[in-house]
Amino acid sequence: MQRSLGNIILQKPFVPTQLRKRCGAIAYRRKIRMASAVANDELLAVAKSAAQAATQIILAAVDKPRKVSFKGTTDLVTETDKNSEEAIIKVIRQSFPHHGLLGEEGGVSGDVNSEYLWCIDPLDGTTNFTHGYPSFATSVGVLHNSQPAAACIVEFAGGPGSWVARTYTATKGGGAFFNGQRLETSSTSAINQSLLVTGFGYEHDEPWAANMELFKEFTDESRGVRRLGAAAVDLCHVAIGVVDGYWEYRLKPWDVCAGVLIATEAGAKVTTMEGDAFSVFDRSVLAATPSLHAAMLAKTQPATAKLRKGGIDFSHWFVPEGYKVVPVA
Repeated sequence: MQRSLGNIILQKPFVPTQLRKRCGAIAYRRKIRMASAVANDELLAVAKSAAQAATQIILAAVDKPRKVSFKGTTDLVTETDKNSEEAIIKVIRQSFPHHGLLGEEGGVSGDVNSEYLWCIDPLDGTTNFTHGYPSFATSVGVLHNSQPAAACIVEFAGGPGSWVARTYTATKGGGAFFNGQRLETSSTSAINQSLLVTGFGYEHDEPWAANMELFKEFTDESRGVRRLGAAAVDLCHVAIGVVDGYWEYRLKPWDVCAGVLIATEAGAKVTTMEGDAFSVFDRSVLAATPSLHAAMLAKTQPATAKLRKGGIDFSHWFVPEGYKVVPVA
């Protein structure tokens, strides 16, 4: 096509149709990404609403007979797990229909190419819930470019006939809160003055055995080591300062996404058990007060290095297919 400008004839550059369409699609996706940027406070509001929806289901079921099935020999799942996850997903989808989602029970859904990936554990500590033991929670966290941006965990405390729900929240750079009050870790700096917490997976393999040895070591030197059976609760207890440090192998993204942000924003130092920058897709976590972290790492690092040398895989896992993990800065 030609256009004239006085006596000058201008030739419009030829652009193949397919290229025009492709460039248009790229620009459109870029525009959508820019338009879809969400403030952390907005993400938190949805996380809280989703966690509250699950809380109502759990409180309605907690003192009633449970319908239990098995994902493994001792790994339980209940109807409450499934109903709670459905309620969480419904709330998230109403606000962010194009975000990615990774749930313990339902797996991957939504757009894994989104900058946002929600990681949800509708009922962390299902075995405790099944037995009426007061250490379980619902956990809702969201990643922005692979890093936790907003989190809400509701811990169920008390016991049969007297359950209470305790809410922990955090946004990246905005602090962590417990029932609206700002959280801060303890100032404990010595293992012999600390109370610690850990956990053990369902597979009794090499990392499980290595953690048993760490459990013994820390029990010998600390004031005690607790094993509650819910990673989300463990991390919140570090954040609120009732325990001083926590470590565990082979947690999943939905186990730690929300809790790691809450602990970090409360002042905890969170790394892998080898001291590397932590990603929710890592297979080990160490969270402790800043002044205690190095002393704990001195024990967890050699134990983990020994496992790695023996062939145990510590690469990222449970990364949704097609999801881009952005390296930790």
